[in-house]
Amino acid sequence: MISLLKEVGRGKRGARDLTYEEAAQAAELIITGAATQAQMGAFLVAERIKMESPDEIKAFIHALRKRTSAYPIPGSIDCAGPYDGRTRTFIATLPTAFVLAACGLPATLHGSPSMPPKWGITLSDVLAALGVPVLAASREALISAAARTGFLFTPTESWCPPLGELRKLRKELGLRTVFNTAEKLLRFTEAPYMAVGVFHGTVFEKITNLLIELGVSQGIVVQGMEGSEDLSVDKRTRTYLIQDGVSELFIVDPEIYELMVEVPEVEWTAQLQGETALAVLRGDAELPYLNMVLLNSAVRLWVSHKAGSIEEGIYLARHAIEQGTALQKYNEWTEAIKLVSTT
Repeated sequence: MISLLKEVGRGKRGARDLTYEEAAQAAELIITGAATQAQMGAFLVAERIKMESPDEIKAFIHALRKRTSAYPIPGSIDCAGPYDGRTRTFIATLPTAFVLAACGLPATLHGSPSMPPKWGITLSDVLAALGVPVLAASREALISAAARTGFLFTPTESWCPPLGELRKLRKELGLRTVFNTAEKLLRFTEAPYMAVGVFHGTVFEKITNLLIELGVSQGIVVQGMEGSEDLSVDKRTRTYLIQDGVSELFIVDPEIYELMVEVPEVEWTAQLQGETALAVLRGDAELPYLNMVLLNSAVRLWVSHKAGSIEEGIYLARHAIEQGTALQKYNEWTEAIKLVSTT
C-alpha cells in the first residue's frame, strides 16, 4: 500500500492517476482490511485531493461488485442518487419509482444510513418514517416484494458488506471519497437503464463515459437537485443522455412540457418527505411535487423506451397516478415486505 500511496500523495503537481491494475490492488487492500486504518485514510484523502480517475473508480466498483449480492431484473432502471441524503429538496425519486413500476418499468432504488459530507435525509429514513424499516428487511422480503410489484429497494451495506465495514472510517473522515461514487454505480439488478445524479458539472463527462464502460446501454446523467437524479421543475436541468454507447448533452426544460412551477422553501423532515410522497401517489399533492414526479417519471420512461417521447411519458405517468395504479404498487410493496418479514 505504501508504494501506491506515494504515487497519489505527492501533492498537486507530483501525484498521478493509478492504472486500473494499481487501483484494483489498492481497492483489494482497503476492502479486505489488509491496509492499516492510517493507510486507508491517507489513500482516500489523497485521492479526493487529486480527484479520482475513471479507471480508479471503475476498479473500486469492480472490487465491490465481486462482493455484492446481485438480483438481476431484466429491462429495469436503476435510479442512483446521493447516499449522503437531501436537506433542501423533495426526494421525488421515491414516488417516481412506483409510477415507473405502474407503467411497466421495473425500478430499483438503493441506499444506506446517512453519510458524510451532507448527513441529509436518506431514502431509508423516509421509508422508516412511513413504517417500512427497509434496512432491517430480509433479502427474501425485498426480493419477494420486487417480484410482486416491480419495485426493489436495496439496502446497500447489507447487499455489499464491505461498505458496511468501511462506514466507521468514512464517518471519521467526514468527506467524499471514491466510495461515494462507487456505491451509486454497483447496479445490484444489472439494469440496462440508469438515471444517475451528479453534483458538479466537472464530473459530468467522466461519469457518463464510466457508465458506458460499465455496460449501461441507455441512461441519463443528471445535474439534479442536491446532486440527485431528480430533475427540477423551477428551472432547466443539464443532463447527458446515453443512447447505444453514445452520449450527448440534453437540457430538460420543464416550461416546454407546461410543468414549470415555483417550488417553496421547506424545512424537510423524513416524516414530511414520506407524507408528500404519499400525497403525490394519491394525486392530492401540491403542484410542485406532483409536477416533479410527472417530469422525472416521463424522462425515465422515455430513456428506457417505455414512452416514445417525454410528452407521452407525462401522459402515462399522470394516468398511473390518477387511476391509482401507482399508489396500488406502493401498497402492494409494503404489504409484501411485511408479509414475508412476519412469516
